[in-house]
Amino acid sequence: MGEGTAGPRQIHVLAGTGAGGRHFEPPFLLPHIPSFLPPTLDPAFASGTSCSLALLPSAHQEPHLVLEVGYSGLRKTALPMRPRVSVQDSALRNGNFSLQINPVRSEDAGLYEAQVAYDTEVRSCQVELGVITVTISPPSPVVENEPLLLSCNSSHRASLVETCWFHNGRLVPTSGTFCSSHGALSILRPAVSDAGSWRCQLRYSNNEIISATYNLKILGFDGPTDPVVYAAAGSAADLPCTLSYLPSAPGINVVTAHWSRLAGGHLQDWGISQNSSSRSFPLHLPAVGPGDAGQYHCAVSVGRKTIGRDVTLAVVTVTPSIQGPVSEGSRLLLICSLTHPRGHEGFQWKHLDSAPTNSKRDVAISRNMEEHRPQTGPTLEIPRVSQKDTGTWECSVYGPEGRLAAVQYELQITGAQVSNPPTIFSGQVTFGLTVTLFLLLTVCVLALALQKRARPPVFPALEGMVAVTVPKKKEMEENQQEKIQQTEC
Repeated sequence: MGEGTAGPRQIHVLAGTGAGGRHFEPPFLLPHIPSFLPPTLDPAFASGTSCSLALLPSAHQEPHLVLEVGYSGLRKTALPMRPRVSVQDSALRNGNFSLQINPVRSEDAGLYEAQVAYDTEVRSCQVELGVITVTISPPSPVVENEPLLLSCNSSHRASLVETCWFHNGRLVPTSGTFCSSHGALSILRPAVSDAGSWRCQLRYSNNEIISATYNLKILGFDGPTDPVVYAAAGSAADLPCTLSYLPSAPGINVVTAHWSRLAGGHLQDWGISQNSSSRSFPLHLPAVGPGDAGQYHCAVSVGRKTIGRDVTLAVVTVTPSIQGPVSEGSRLLLICSLTHPRGHEGFQWKHLDSAPTNSKRDVAISRNMEEHRPQTGPTLEIPRVSQKDTGTWECSVYGPEGRLAAVQYELQITGAQVSNPPTIFSGQVTFGLTVTLFLLLTVCVLALALQKRARPPVFPALEGMVAVTVPKKKEMEENQQEKIQQTEC
């Protein structure tokens, strides 16, 4: 303020004194939000004044000071409302002495009076503050499936005519799990889906309508009520256990989870401890089999509250009618089994072929794909096993939400070739080999004959010689003996 202007003396705010001045209709506010009580004066009068704010909550209580602002700017605040009350310095110069309360509490309801003094002149105004509150019983955290009571309270003096409740903007029917009595709403078995914005609307005899909103959080689990996890035999499985939210109430420092399962009369335990920064506690099973299928229980302790849920593990397996390698031409059945079925699952079989390497392979695989279109049903029948059936067969399990799990089976056929050449009859192979060998032998004989005729003689003189037969020694002796006998005669 400029020089020569008289400084303010003091500003008081009182309640219930019955002093003269302006009276404002009561604003109704929600707890824990800011509020402004709007006493205003002429700016010309406001220059160089002091102000005090006081509360008169009821006729049974004495007026007490809420806030006092002196001409020097010194402030005095009542201890119960410190530091929730304040006035804006910039507004004081313009005659705005509004009192800000942040946050508002139920006990702040009542009649407020502002007194502004300038020299010997005093002006005042009164404002009645009404508070509407929504309370829950039992207090937070609210646990899933435990009865809950929502109450709507107001300091309005008129007669209450009607109370309506809205959940996420929709009117709540007072039937089934919701019961209304004397303005309070009872939820018999609250679910996680009941969390969100709850608004109570009050209508009074003077046709005034006021409302309050409460953001309800329910401690439960994410996902369906009875979850089922599907996994193929031999694969890993993760069983979910996730809280709907993580309470931040005092005393909740550590949240622990405990998994258990009753199998074969023995109780298996898995303990998981985490700090308050995580709300997910999954159980990891590295490799599951039919013996691991069943019901698992997850219990989570949050402070003094312990909640639990059951999770079912369903394992998918493939059982062949013939164990080991299968002979070509035999009849084979592949049975896809599911432990703990719900009744809405469907099965589909598909033959997975290897990647093609050339255009001919493309044609062969496309024909093979046409022959092996997906088949439905848990049982796959192959009447006569052939080489084209070699490879991986996949059984997929489907539900209303889509594919749930898939298991694969590797089919090996006796005598199967790795390269998978085009199919040729064995008789044709034998005939072709025989013809080829005969032709090769004929060519070799002709080649040798031609080579022999074309080759010149090495010793030409010997070609004209005549072979003379030389008599044997025994024959010569017999001839000589015959000649001697003839001479003697």
